[in-house]
Amino acid sequence: MKYYSTNKEAPLATLHEAVVKGLASDRGLYMPENIKKLPEEFFDNIQNMSFQEIAYTVADAFFGEDVDPESLKKIVYDTLSFDCPVVKVTDNIYSLELFHGPTLAFKDVGARFMARLLQYFIHQEGKEEVNVLVATSGDTGSAVANGFLGVEGIHVYVLYPKGKVSKIQESQFTTLGRNITAIEIDGVFDDCQALVKSAFMDEELNNHMKLTSANSINVARFLPQAFYYFNAYARMKAQGLADNLVVCVPSGNFGNITAGLFGHKMGLPIKRFIAANNSNDIFYKYLMTGKYEPKPSKQTIANAMDVGAPSNFARVYDLYKGNHDAITSYISGATYSDQQIRETMSECYKSTGYILDPHGTCGYRALKEGLKPGETGVFCETAHPAKFKDTVEPIINAKVEIPTRLAEFMKGIKKSIPMAKDFASFKTFLMRQ
Repeated sequence: MKYYSTNKEAPLATLHEAVVKGLASDRGLYMPENIKKLPEEFFDNIQNMSFQEIAYTVADAFFGEDVDPESLKKIVYDTLSFDCPVVKVTDNIYSLELFHGPTLAFKDVGARFMARLLQYFIHQEGKEEVNVLVATSGDTGSAVANGFLGVEGIHVYVLYPKGKVSKIQESQFTTLGRNITAIEIDGVFDDCQALVKSAFMDEELNNHMKLTSANSINVARFLPQAFYYFNAYARMKAQGLADNLVVCVPSGNFGNITAGLFGHKMGLPIKRFIAANNSNDIFYKYLMTGKYEPKPSKQTIANAMDVGAPSNFARVYDLYKGNHDAITSYISGATYSDQQIRETMSECYKSTGYILDPHGTCGYRALKEGLKPGETGVFCETAHPAKFKDTVEPIINAKVEIPTRLAEFMKGIKKSIPMAKDFASFKTFLMRQ
């Protein structure tokens, strides 16, 4: 399958080229030329299939023309060595728990898939080292770093904003060493993301080293996130609760919800989506006004959603051909302050015993406020609450148990390189590598 740029000024690319380049030459994001509809019989029988079986069927529709069946199956099954279960919270609200992977965050799925697919292409090429640049506001860095850790032929540079990720998140990518380098930027997430994009556009730098991105701008990172929406539908269908299903996605850079929208285009019968924002409400305001106006991000307790210029808006816009009415007919929005997040997290714990992380809290509240009679809601619980232990415990007035694998990260020694937010500093560093 060929991939085109959302800016429509770059040549078409193969999957191989789109994954290795990350960003198109015109700074647009790659989109597949076709989105294949899955057959009715797949959805008729989906409740009887395993997560891996479902994911392989979806992956084959996306990538089957470009990756041989045996290799693709191995990539999918290796990626999904853990479950993404749906758990009841209230009578009509369920949590899609996406934190059962190695770094306890939803990005484990996309990061692990991309690492394996990129390695598949590198082995085909037999070429020199590929350098992965990734900007993170929290969980992306840890998921990518751990997904690529020890993968031969790939070096990862994680850029993160100084003082704006949790200590637990930071420990998951600054303590690894080996083929992972952490760079602590004196700025905000948007500065980190701008540095990554500028690096891709710098001819001298690209002649010096082979660069790609593992942010959700990369098609191999965001598309596999569609897998768990299909799985959620299957698990809800098995309970007879899939007829009026609403899915709410806590949203920052919008890769996660975009993957769900791709699933819908493939035939996934989700009634509608809700994009839940923290006080970084750029997309919410677009839904309300039709005007997309990026602005500097604000720091919140739901830090992984602290994005003022969500990259994947370009994909949502392209997917619906820029039609605001089409977008708002299927996607609604919600936005919550830190105080509202605290109130909701406390209320949920007191009334149900379920511990939310700050991001999932936005999803839960949006369903509480936005479900219509007869609808059932599923929200993405995007990270384990223990990753935000210092935030969550005082709010719910209870202890959050730290899973063993998370505790292991905390024992490591931080190794990171402090850097200013100007591109000249970043380029000089990379040119010396």
